[in-house]
Amino acid sequence: MRRANVFGADFEYDETDPDGYRSGVARVGQAAGGEALVVKVYELPAGESLCPYHYEYEEEWLVVLDGAVVVRTPEGEEELGRGEVVCFPRGPAGAHKVTNRGQATARVMMFSSAREPSVAVYPDSDKIGLWPGNPDDNVMLRRVDGDVDYWDGER
Repeated sequence: MRRANVFGADFEYDETDPDGYRSGVARVGQAAGGEALVVKVYELPAGESLCPYHYEYEEEWLVVLDGAVVVRTPEGEEELGRGEVVCFPRGPAGAHKVTNRGQATARVMMFSSAREPSVAVYPDSDKIGLWPGNPDDNVMLRRVDGDVDYWDGER
């Protein structure tokens, strides 16, 4: 049996993350052998956010393991503390951003399906990210004003 411990996980930090978004990740679901769900634990130092405000087209869950975080949703901002669980629904109603405004490091666990392709929309920057399952095909696009016809550019 494979296992992982959400309280004893080793966190990886990506040195290319910009200030304000420097958080560590532990892929505990993968370590435990999971395939149908993506389960990750994040370590958020004081003043850092997990990722930009966004929504996806699948349900996503957040569990606060330690400390407190502020969660921005379409309804505003709320502080969540240790042990609190929230669900972000699919689509625009589930938009969210997780930030540690406290002085101590916070830890949260997030999980969702591991379905691909996956899509995330970033309303503040008017971007859409697409992850079709092949890393070479991943794209981040800025939405443009106006619609493009389905047949535009086709022969």
